[in-house]
Amino acid sequence: MKRALPFLLLGLPLAASAQRYVTEVFTPDQVVITPGVSYGQNVDFLTSNLADPDVPADLGFLQMTVSQGNPIPPEYFNPLDTSTAVKVADLKMDIYEPDQAVDTETARPMVLYLHTGNALPPGYPGNGSPTGRRTDSTAVEICKQLAQRGYVAVSMSYRLGWNPLGTTLEVRRGTLLNAIYRAIHDVRQCIRTHKAVAANGGNTYAINPDKIVVLGEGTGGYIALANATLDQASELFIEKFVPDPLNNPGVSYIDTNAVGNLDGFNGQLTLYRPNGFDYETQFCVNLGGALADTSWMEVGDVPMVACHTVFDPYAPFTEGTVIVPTTGEEVVPVQGSNFFVALANTYGNNASFATLPAGDPFTDRARSLYGQVVDGVQISANPEGLFPMVRPHWAPPAGDEASPWQWWDPTSPDALDVIPGLNITCHQASLASNPDMSGAKGRAYIDTIMGYINPRIVCELQLGLCSLVSIDENSSVAQGVDLFPNPAADRVTISSTEAAIVSYEVYDVNGRLVRTASVNAKQAVIERQGLQAGAYSVQLRFAEGTVTRKLMLD
Repeated sequence: MKRALPFLLLGLPLAASAQRYVTEVFTPDQVVITPGVSYGQNVDFLTSNLADPDVPADLGFLQMTVSQGNPIPPEYFNPLDTSTAVKVADLKMDIYEPDQAVDTETARPMVLYLHTGNALPPGYPGNGSPTGRRTDSTAVEICKQLAQRGYVAVSMSYRLGWNPLGTTLEVRRGTLLNAIYRAIHDVRQCIRTHKAVAANGGNTYAINPDKIVVLGEGTGGYIALANATLDQASELFIEKFVPDPLNNPGVSYIDTNAVGNLDGFNGQLTLYRPNGFDYETQFCVNLGGALADTSWMEVGDVPMVACHTVFDPYAPFTEGTVIVPTTGEEVVPVQGSNFFVALANTYGNNASFATLPAGDPFTDRARSLYGQVVDGVQISANPEGLFPMVRPHWAPPAGDEASPWQWWDPTSPDALDVIPGLNITCHQASLASNPDMSGAKGRAYIDTIMGYINPRIVCELQLGLCSLVSIDENSSVAQGVDLFPNPAADRVTISSTEAAIVSYEVYDVNGRLVRTASVNAKQAVIERQGLQAGAYSVQLRFAEGTVTRKLMLD
């Protein structure tokens, strides 16, 4: 990976320098936003009338049209046009990036952001909140902050629609599971599209297709986690996914013959087609939400980092049942961040950042809560990658908080929409789980989220120096470090008089990792072995933290 790193900073301790992807290295004016880019087209379940007798004819026409590479006629995109029963969604994304006129990096990691919204649009019965768009305040702020740190951030829309007002558990569960499954297809289509553009389309947005993070908030957290773990068709037949597990264990709520396989292909109700690229990603972040089932997890899954309020009333912190926010009706049992992040560590999936040294306020705060009991909630003993957020228990009519990072305009049409049956606005309903909502509060929590997740992304994706804490330069450990000869021609010896060196990493002037090795001794030799002449940064890791030194090769 290349990155813009001022040469003069290479000789400074890490804590004193701005590190791309961890801190903001671009100004707000240097962030370019490209809105409304299409990434795919597929059947819109929210606006289609799938009970209409014309559905088979519509689907047959659409399948033929897509297979022949022809454009879908406009009447299929217009919900008000009654000439077709099946409607199609043209799915869009907004792309936030550092201005390529000032950014010298040409292969930038991409973060795909999935918004919240209860899998329904704002104002739709069952959502009950002013949020649920790719342009939510939280979505925009997070994507802007990621772009200022050097990422390409993509806020994508995905297909919505289920029946939270269903009178039976089977209806609520079946329609929600299918909604999440369709959204997974949309995520995978979006990723395939970006990879195709990177390979065949001139890499318009200068991404690295091998360094992709999926970050989901609320409902988007459910989708991000499912996308990271659902990789076997048999996983659609676990007990909670089967309406009648005793008599018909082979019948799932999700009919892949109708809605498509795990890729989103080969179903009567899906229009996606292979483009020659995969949907593999390298990292998963969830802000709230939950995992459908930990049986989906296995050794080798992507790392999982979570920020989750301990008393989340909607998505369980440890495990419990998803409920409909507007009615309180049960939907499906799931596992929360406190549960699955601990399991990710057991499987070794979070190993790349599990031993990051303490000392920064975000890591210290998270770890200070590990193993603690907070108002009756037992936090796991060592869930590296989990930031438990503790918010107060508010007095009625307010309740516990789910998303302190959210805020919205109380005067917007979405906020003023009245919830049927409750006779309160979506703004009033949402204040129940975020009573002191404000932009300042939301941004403060997003700052915490950025401070916690980004160093861990850097470690896993090898985007730069994998460290949070530098040892004080006046300490005996730092004073006892020497590199000689320096400048060097063929090899350089690293020595430490005070403490054993755990490992070292060598980065070139562009921030690329060019050499790494475990040491576990007080001395090591770095062989040149083809390294070009110039300046390098050597990061030495000790049990107490890290020491960074400048190295010159002749």
